Amino acid sequence: MKDMKSVIEAPQDEENSQENITGAEMMIKALKDQGVDTIFGYPGGAVLPLYDALFQQNEIKHILVRHEQAALHAAEGYARSTGKVGVALVTSGPGATNAVTGLTDAMLDSIPVVCICGQVPSFLIGTDAFQEADTTGITRHCTKHNYLVKDVHKLAETTHRAFHIALTGRPGPVVIDLPKDVQFATGAYTTAEQVEYRSYRPHIEADSSAIEKAIELIAKAKRPILYTGGGIINAGPKAAELLTAFAEKTDIPVTSTLMGLGAFAANKPQWLGMLGMHGTYEANLAMHDCDVMICIGARFDDRVTGNVAGFSPNSFKIHIDIDASSINKNVEVDLGIVADATSALEKMHKAWDAHNHKISDAAMQLWWQEIEKWRKVNCLEYTNSTEVIKPQHALECLRKHLDKRDDVYITTEVGQHQMWAAQYLPFNKPNHWMTSGGLGTMGYGLPAAIGAQIAHPDGLVIDIAGEASIQMNIQELSTAAQYNLPVKVFILNNQWMGMVRQWQELLHGERYSQSYSEALPDFVKLADAYGGLGILVDKPEDLDSAITQMIASDTFTIVDVRVDPKENCFPMIPSGKNHNEMILSADAKQFDKKLV
Repeated sequence: MKDMKSVIEAPQDEENSQENITGAEMMIKALKDQGVDTIFGYPGGAVLPLYDALFQQNEIKHILVRHEQAALHAAEGYARSTGKVGVALVTSGPGATNAVTGLTDAMLDSIPVVCICGQVPSFLIGTDAFQEADTTGITRHCTKHNYLVKDVHKLAETTHRAFHIALTGRPGPVVIDLPKDVQFATGAYTTAEQVEYRSYRPHIEADSSAIEKAIELIAKAKRPILYTGGGIINAGPKAAELLTAFAEKTDIPVTSTLMGLGAFAANKPQWLGMLGMHGTYEANLAMHDCDVMICIGARFDDRVTGNVAGFSPNSFKIHIDIDASSINKNVEVDLGIVADATSALEKMHKAWDAHNHKISDAAMQLWWQEIEKWRKVNCLEYTNSTEVIKPQHALECLRKHLDKRDDVYITTEVGQHQMWAAQYLPFNKPNHWMTSGGLGTMGYGLPAAIGAQIAHPDGLVIDIAGEASIQMNIQELSTAAQYNLPVKVFILNNQWMGMVRQWQELLHGERYSQSYSEALPDFVKLADAYGGLGILVDKPEDLDSAITQMIASDTFTIVDVRVDPKENCFPMIPSGKNHNEMILSADAKQFDKKLV
């Protein structure tokens, strides 16, 4: 009987010709050919051959995270801020299962990520071997596609396919599960140019006749609205440019999902702000009262629609999306167009110009007059204080320091602070806003900021955090310290799981079950312990100097901003209500809990 060690470590292919390389070397070569310059990972026994191959090259940089979930979020931050595929490398068993949250997050938010997972040797699969898990089975429903590679001769081709699938069509995560013996085995390398894509050919080009019909409907509209999402950002910078040009050409108001912020500049007059559960008054009422809705790259998720039966009840709905399965999935539309946002917007421009279309000036004047009335409500108004820091005020102070910079990248954790950041920080360019939308993953922001900082070493990267959410992956401060990454963590510390407390107050009779943080770390001392800078702010008059110090810092910095613990995030559409049933801050005291 062969010694187990010799079986695992011995190359499976005895040919040692120059054309043959090990599976581990093959993977690294494929990554280089795909333009990968950074991998976020954590080593373990099942991926040691890959780590050995990484050690013997200098082109790909490896960032050692402190938890596999963080590796995926860092890869997401890298991908979201660059438009490239983010890459994570984890070991088998717990390494792979720890990555599942990040994979699911990337799946729901359409972020292109390739995750390479180590696996026990092929001949041990199914034996409950040490650190064995059914990675492909576990990740089947939270990835765009996954592979278990048992043949080294198919490894390079599989890797190229993984990148193609992750980035084309609706982007998403792809898993490559790689047994250890395949990493040792030798075989011939397959180049990306040699791979044929027969079965996966996403529909990119918009149907011209459908675009013509859409344009005719838009031209006849009296109250149109452009409802945009992350699909425009995923389509690349040209899509955002085309969206801006079309909105300016037609003077149609624009709103966006949480994931689409930055696709249309917040400093443009057509911008209404974010829509949905914590969207602006004008965006939500415009969506409710519009007669033609042009949805591009959004998926009608429940946080946007509220009560589906009452969602934009009198509009003709046009839905443009790269993912055919998203059309008519949540909301029945009148005209569905499967296409990449860039292709659709290009054809919309051509059709509009070719027929000299123009929306009625009188109709648009009346529409904008109505919108201006809603704007005057000033739905983001709050009562400021000289005694306690209001979280909205803290973000407005931060905004003043960032307004003239174009190198700022904002990530967030999840909760009230996330919604306040979306409301009070304007985004004028795509790929500068990174947050967990679909999954709402606490602990996303810090590792995502690390990924963005690696991608943009000279940029100012700030994680807007809550004191509860930041603790989910706070160990990544060690990663920031190791690689001298000057990420900033701006904590709105209200001592509560803020959004949970808000819902308990408004919907559960003020029964605050397990939402108060009985024990919190001293974040200033914690920053110091990791080798960074910590700043405590508990007076409104000290905010500006603290933010100035944070921005000037050349190391990772935590600013612990002690904010009003009772402040709620408004506007708010209660679950199951319509867009015209928003609660504003001024209405909160009159809100009848029994009606929800």
